[in-house]
Amino acid sequence: MHDAVTVHMAAPPEQIWELVSDVTRIGEYSPETFGAEWLDGTTGPAVGARFRGHVKRNGKGPTYWTTCTVLVSEPGNEFAFGVGPADKPLNVWRYRLEPAADGTDVTESFDLARTHMLRLYWALFGWARGRTNRNGMRTTLERIKAEVE
Repeated sequence: MHDAVTVHMAAPPEQIWELVSDVTRIGEYSPETFGAEWLDGTTGPAVGARFRGHVKRNGKGPTYWTTCTVLVSEPGNEFAFGVGPADKPLNVWRYRLEPAADGTDVTESFDLARTHMLRLYWALFGWARGRTNRNGMRTTLERIKAEVE
């Protein structure tokens, strides 16, 4: 109930962090989340800030809104947010940035909560959803890479 994809980018971590932490731009990169907006008067990534993402599941539907909360906001290093209740997110999405020789290794990952329903879902459909998530993370990172290089 966890997976990760890493892509090397020839750009500094701070430049990449600015993109991954600006949730209003997620629609430019993600194949599933096509829009997001900060909530409660928030205008940027701070721990505890909430935003709403507009998702088209599997790129086909259903289409829905989901509320997320920023869990980690360390410029140039890491950005993470939880999907669902702030105190018990159902899924945590994370971007970690590691300086490398001529740029940055960027890892996007997800961790599903270990609830009974999600365990059952993953047991039945994890093979397909896991592949979709892996492909989506790679697409997101490749689109960011195309912008920063």
